[in-house]
Amino acid sequence: MSRPHDAYANASRMATKDPREFEATILTRAAGQLQRIRDNWTNETASALRDALLYNRRIWTVFAASAAEKEHPLPREIKQNIANLAIFIFKRTSEIESSREPAPQLLDTLIMINREIAAGLYSRG
Repeated sequence: MSRPHDAYANASRMATKDPREFEATILTRAAGQLQRIRDNWTNETASALRDALLYNRRIWTVFAASAAEKEHPLPREIKQNIANLAIFIFKRTSEIESSREPAPQLLDTLIMINREIAAGLYSRG
């Protein structure tokens, strides 16, 4: 069975030689999916919302797992920030998924975080 980390690593190698650019691209893609759902909020979006939240959670799971690796070259403070963001994203995602009638505004923070991190990754590349 393929793990999300393996899929991420394989896609990263194929998509670009610059891992920061790849990470920025997938964060931008996730933010775009969430934004489209936010902009077209209806009762019929449950399946699309579930898929977009799952995609976003998978991305952040890989980021958190990667940052937790002892040999990861990022400074400890940045790795801790990534872990904290991931925890927040997991909690917000759970809040949205467990709500009987989730409010579209709950997506705003997830969208903003992904866009801000992507912008930072693009500018560092």
